[in-house]
Amino acid sequence: MKYNRILLKLSGESLMGDKQFGIDNNRLAEYASQIKEIHDLGVEIAIVIGGGNIFRGVQAEEGGMDRTHGDYMGMLATMINSMALQSSLESAGIKTRLQSAIEMKEIAEPYVRRRAMRHLEKGRVVIFGAGTGNPFFTTDSAASLRAIEINADVILKGTRVDGIYTADPLKDPTATKYDMISFDDVYAKGLSVMDMTAFTLCKENDLPIIVFDMDTPGNLRKLIDGEQVGTIVRN
Repeated sequence: MKYNRILLKLSGESLMGDKQFGIDNNRLAEYASQIKEIHDLGVEIAIVIGGGNIFRGVQAEEGGMDRTHGDYMGMLATMINSMALQSSLESAGIKTRLQSAIEMKEIAEPYVRRRAMRHLEKGRVVIFGAGTGNPFFTTDSAASLRAIEINADVILKGTRVDGIYTADPLKDPTATKYDMISFDDVYAKGLSVMDMTAFTLCKENDLPIIVFDMDTPGNLRKLIDGEQVGTIVRN
């Protein structure tokens, strides 16, 4: 195994599957199956999931809503996705804990770093919900922050594309994929990997990011085995 402790970042949109909104139960089950495969190897797994399939704070601001208000609504959307993923993982036989950056004691533990570390050591999958608990920070920032706090070996950013390209491969057929790229080159080339706050946190704390296609079954296992999948960003 190349990585012993990972933070898996999933986008909310990926949970939609072929739907236009909400959660596709088949996609949830596929993700749970992939996560179980690496969990059975003994990998310690933490997960952060976005909320864009339900609500985005930025969209609220565009509609005239106060950004702070909208961001808190977005945090609640991440909790809905986190609960759905938790249920799917537990149906697959994996013990989980959901921790929230906003107190919701009826449905989740409060985020406590030492408690999260202990859960991981005991083989439980820990899902971090509600972002950082602060407006103006994305779930990418939450993923970077939590990964650093729990001493994760890597952030695995599961998306619907198979890595980072020189340009948008959907718009530019000549775009080529990077197997590896430095943080500095991502800055210089203006490539989109994570928002700048999240990205800078990873760079300053020497935490590598791997961007890969989560929708292809087997990719997560290949990454854990050390195979070249997606694009790795490192110092």
